[in-house]
Amino acid sequence: MNIVITGSIGHIGKPLTAILVQKGHHVTVITSKAERIPAIEALGAKAAAGTFFDADFLANTFNGADIVYLMEAWEGIGSIFDNNVDFIAAFETIGNNYRTAVERSGVKKVIHLSSIGAHTDQGTGSLYLHHKVECILSQLPGDVAIKFMRPVGFYSNLFRNLDSIKKQQAIISTYGGDRKEPWVAAEDIAEAIAEEMELPFAGRTVRYLASDEVSPNEVAGILGEAIGVPGLQWKVIPQAQMLDGMLNAGMNEWIAKGFVDMQTAQGSGSLYEDMYRSKPQFGKTKFRDFAREFAKVYHQK
Repeated sequence: MNIVITGSIGHIGKPLTAILVQKGHHVTVITSKAERIPAIEALGAKAAAGTFFDADFLANTFNGADIVYLMEAWEGIGSIFDNNVDFIAAFETIGNNYRTAVERSGVKKVIHLSSIGAHTDQGTGSLYLHHKVECILSQLPGDVAIKFMRPVGFYSNLFRNLDSIKKQQAIISTYGGDRKEPWVAAEDIAEAIAEEMELPFAGRTVRYLASDEVSPNEVAGILGEAIGVPGLQWKVIPQAQMLDGMLNAGMNEWIAKGFVDMQTAQGSGSLYEDMYRSKPQFGKTKFRDFAREFAKVYHQK
């Protein structure tokens, strides 16, 4: 099949491209940075340099594709430390450009990398952005089949805590405890998307993606053991303190407030209610597998 991949070759795009090429598909990878073209071609794919803010470019690139894989790459939107960036407007623009490009190109099969929390516009903080894009894509004609892929929080998000782990021997959050929550590995997402590309398409479907379930205290214990810091804590601080810290660091106000609201939904478990109703099959990469990768990065820093 002819498959177009948006989002370049990041944590998901790179393994996804490799899997699809290995399966014999013809893959075109859209990248906003020309310097990535050699790496894309080294995977056996074709590179298309352009931006998802250019609907004409997208439509031309999608033309002739059997399937397009759509995702919103944050790096093309602006810094989360820039208060002048309107993230809602940016995601709306990307969603509308994707919708326009799919219609103009005649593509009938779409896979969209969305997110946990996209099932609602209430109480999920900054994850509302993914709900917004899902709604826009759902306006495509009925003969366009769409598979919405909703991963939970990535294991790799924990790399954001390297600094606090080294300085305070703690992962800082506004919730914690022993309630288990789902996590996912990027490679498991890539494998699931590749699998879905070869399965039948019909109407609009949703697939949640997760790899393992561990509680905040288990996360701290497993990572602490892996990096040789047995006293590593998952430290809970007040929401106001978290918000003030992010705002004082210069973070975009909408993003900062959205992060705190998202953690509220994580802590209560409400973020995952729709996922558990679907009872997804978990991926193969477990948290202890990720802990070994985390330890390598921790000791390199």
